[in-house]
Amino acid sequence: MKKVLSIVAVAAISATFVACGPSKEEIEAAEKRKADSIAAVDKQKQDSILAAEAELERQAAEAAEKMKQDSIRVADSLAAATKGGKKK
Repeated sequence: MKKVLSIVAVAAISATFVACGPSKEEIEAAEKRKADSIAAVDKQKQDSILAAEAELERQAAEAAEKMKQDSIRVADSLAAATKGGKKK
């Protein structure tokens, strides 16, 4: 009798665990939310990388323009110095 009651108790507990678990639709919805969240993070990461690259390009262009202006100023200074210092 004890064995029969034990088997019935184990079967009832097993059925309770199975019945209380999430349904297939709930599991799929959770997986979809997880995938959507990962996709959103990846998009934000990609956007951040693109913004950083754009900022680097902007800074490089500014630095190149500054170097160009400095070179022109130095060349003008040298030209003015050699023009004024030459004897004719």
